[in-house]
Amino acid sequence: MTATSLRLVAHAHTAALRRARFGAPNDGLDEGGRRAAHAQAHAGAGRGGPLGVNDTVQSSPAAAATQTAELLGLLATVDAVLADCDYGDWTGRSFEEIATEQPQALREWMSDVDRAPPGGESVASVRDRVGRWLDERRAAGQRIIAVTHPLVIRVALVHALDLPLATYRQLDVEPLAIVRLTSQGARWQLRLSPPPAG
Repeated sequence: MTATSLRLVAHAHTAALRRARFGAPNDGLDEGGRRAAHAQAHAGAGRGGPLGVNDTVQSSPAAAATQTAELLGLLATVDAVLADCDYGDWTGRSFEEIATEQPQALREWMSDVDRAPPGGESVASVRDRVGRWLDERRAAGQRIIAVTHPLVIRVALVHALDLPLATYRQLDVEPLAIVRLTSQGARWQLRLSPPPAG
């Protein structure tokens, strides 16, 4: 069976990410995020590239993800399955605002993966859609790069490694982090690589 290689790339910084706001699809990269993505692309080119040139590239439809892909020199096809969680009425608002105005709803959302923000999507729902996408890719025998959101990567890891969903809270995914999963068809394996030489 042909091996599948999947690299999950977290989009670069946005103003909403820096300010702990519930993101919106139209949030583009801030200046620091653009510089960091540009620098990562040039560093990769100088050492043969951390992302394969022959990979199939997919991206969340969010501006931050498509801009990150472009700055990394990747020609991505948008896939709505890779979209961030739909935060409903909380979209664009800060964590602090919600904690002040809707403390009970926020506590419930943070403690129960089946709870959704008002008018939004639960973490369990995100895991279901991303998990189906992962399962389909596992059997594909392709090299795939997916540029997406930190939360999507966190739930993807939980699904791939068959962990309890609540453990997604214990995973930190930094902007521009690259997480590699490989599979021979039966299950996913998390592959951690050493930093490039030089």
